[in-house]
Amino acid sequence: MAAVAGAAAGPGSAPGSGRAATTNILAQLRHGQLSGRGLTRGAQITEALLKERDKQAKWNGIPLLLQKLYEHSHPNSDFSQCQSILKEISPLLSMEAMVYVTEDRKAAQESSFPNTYTFDLFGGVDLLVEILMRPTLITQKKKQKISDDLIKDCLSILYNTCICTEGVTRRLAERNDFVLFLFTLMTNKKTFLQTATLIEDILGVKKEMIQLDDIPNLASLVSSFDQQQLANFCRILAVTISELDTGSDDKHTLLAKNAQQKKNLGPSRAEINQATLLNIPGFIERLCKLATRKVSETTGTSSFLQELEEWYTWLDNALVLDALMRVANEEAEQSSTESSDESGLANTSTRTQLPQSMKIMHEIMYKLEVLYVLCVLLMGRQRNQVHKMIAEFRLIPGLNNLFDKLIWRKHSASALVLHGHNQNCDCSPDITLKIQFLRLLQSFSDHHENKYLLLNSQELNELSAISHKANIPEVDAVVNTDRSLVCDGKRGLLTRLLQVMKKEPAESSFRFWQARAVESFLRGTTSYADQMFLLKRGLLEHILYCIVDSECKSRDVLQSYFDLLGELMKFNIDAFKRFNKYINTDEKFQIFLNQINSSLVDSNMLVRCITLSLDRFENQSDAKVAEVLSECRLLSYMSQMSMRMSFLFRLINIIHVQTLTQENVSCLNTSLVILMLARRKEKLPFYLRTLQQMEYTEKYPGFILNNFHSLLRFWQQHYLNKDKDSTCLENSSCISFTYWKETVSILLSPDRTSPCAIVSYIDEAYMDIDRDFSEE
Repeated sequence: MAAVAGAAAGPGSAPGSGRAATTNILAQLRHGQLSGRGLTRGAQITEALLKERDKQAKWNGIPLLLQKLYEHSHPNSDFSQCQSILKEISPLLSMEAMVYVTEDRKAAQESSFPNTYTFDLFGGVDLLVEILMRPTLITQKKKQKISDDLIKDCLSILYNTCICTEGVTRRLAERNDFVLFLFTLMTNKKTFLQTATLIEDILGVKKEMIQLDDIPNLASLVSSFDQQQLANFCRILAVTISELDTGSDDKHTLLAKNAQQKKNLGPSRAEINQATLLNIPGFIERLCKLATRKVSETTGTSSFLQELEEWYTWLDNALVLDALMRVANEEAEQSSTESSDESGLANTSTRTQLPQSMKIMHEIMYKLEVLYVLCVLLMGRQRNQVHKMIAEFRLIPGLNNLFDKLIWRKHSASALVLHGHNQNCDCSPDITLKIQFLRLLQSFSDHHENKYLLLNSQELNELSAISHKANIPEVDAVVNTDRSLVCDGKRGLLTRLLQVMKKEPAESSFRFWQARAVESFLRGTTSYADQMFLLKRGLLEHILYCIVDSECKSRDVLQSYFDLLGELMKFNIDAFKRFNKYINTDEKFQIFLNQINSSLVDSNMLVRCITLSLDRFENQSDAKVAEVLSECRLLSYMSQMSMRMSFLFRLINIIHVQTLTQENVSCLNTSLVILMLARRKEKLPFYLRTLQQMEYTEKYPGFILNNFHSLLRFWQQHYLNKDKDSTCLENSSCISFTYWKETVSILLSPDRTSPCAIVSYIDEAYMDIDRDFSEE
């Protein structure tokens, strides 16, 4: 009480400026909140002192209102007065929140928000949390009942304070009891939107991921949601099922990842949460229905699109759309009952246009969230279970039916962009939906036999016909595909994707994702029929046009094109023939080589494909193969020993154990492929000796071979513990993993008399092979 008395006595006994006394109060409050001693909330300060300081300090009466709120929210209160007090506080805070939302975010963050700061400083945030949670903390038989309107006001004020005052969201996130309590408020449809918005904000800054299992009655909560609520709940789920560092996954070194995996022996929280979701009855089925439901046909007019552009300037969230649609619907209902004369009807039609015009954007927002969750689940530990379910619930045929009207619909003349972004930005919902859709296709097709669901029955028959004509057995997965689950209509999803891919402008950001999605269809064990299906549709010529004629500069796009070209041409003599027909001049071929050599990290998968294909073709006695071998510029180029050695030397030189990532480790595997093929022909000693000579030419003896020795030691650590990686290596190269392991062991042999051991080619003076590489 001494602290309170001191604060109350301040004005009379401490002469000086009012500003100094005000500062003293603020300092005491902030110190009390941090230390838990002395002044901790505004209610401890006398009303007289607050009144005296209010005007000068520009508190707008907030501390006094909070004091009244505190008095009317004691444990035995019926909360009857609380709502009217909050109605006075709310506009003061919502004005600042509106400035934050509608202004440029950066500028808004640099300006101050005195009302929300004052509200938090004088204990407003803690008091509202206390009011909301009061019914759960009282053990009496007759529980206190808080009205829906009071809950909504509390949540809205908390949200506004979170977005305007730094640190509030983080503080709420640290209160696990409050975070889990918020989920219980989602059962009430009237408070759902405010609750979901606040939860999303809090989970976004929470240091430790919450465990979905801890949410009371999660399964019944999810089953109580309607489809709109479920879609918005997916926004929240996205934070709970994604690994925290997925965004920069390719940039993390493999050393760091391996060390982290050793520490985390069990499944991560994100993986546990994924399993929890899959155990909720009907959850995946409802997501598939949401992802594939159609939009009302009345939203396809150009006037709708023009109207929508205005909304785009500041809407960035399905929750905001929900709130606006509900208000608009209420207004429409109200206006229709107000008057039945002509002007009244005109007014009604104007008002009802708003929710009608939002339907398509609403649907895009929802599908974004749902596709993201499905995509994450498809990449998780329960991948096969998810695959089976989304095939059964016909997700792929459903998306195929939406492709033209929603997913790849035509834009209006001017670009639709979100507030704070420009028209080239990838953040608009339309663009994000396309990218999310392409990522889903990539995850769905990658190394999985269900990829054939991307075709329709006619296209599956075409695959069978290609196999029969080539006199090769049909792929089992094609034969076993359930025809009732494939795409409907004239074209399957893969064919539709190829069509839009060819029309994509040169500078489009979609090119990368389109190429990745198509490449994932070809990944795994090479299928001649799959390649021919795509070759017949002009895919190879399109890729070569982009690489050579448009001279693509984007590294990401180039890498995706090289990877796709590698999968499309691997072991396929027809593809090399088509390549030679398109790249028909020395000038074109030089441009192509320049693109390959501009970044081997990006093009090394294509180099691997050419090397493997050349090796196979040279061992065949077919006249057609012999003709292509003699005519094809690309195969002739790679058949030169000097070219293969040049690639090998550079591939080893551009990577080091400490800089290996998921993105560039392929360079190590490509260099190994070159040496495995040399070993088959008993030329391994020759290759190693040539590397040694190249080192001496560069005047750095030992620098390549020492580095390669370290890389291969890491290779053993990394791959000999991973089933998936070894399967991928085996499938992509058609070389047994046993042969990979044997080759690495032979190269790492410590026997300096062995002609196939790296150490035999490093002079003792330059030997540096025993250095440990840190895994920290």
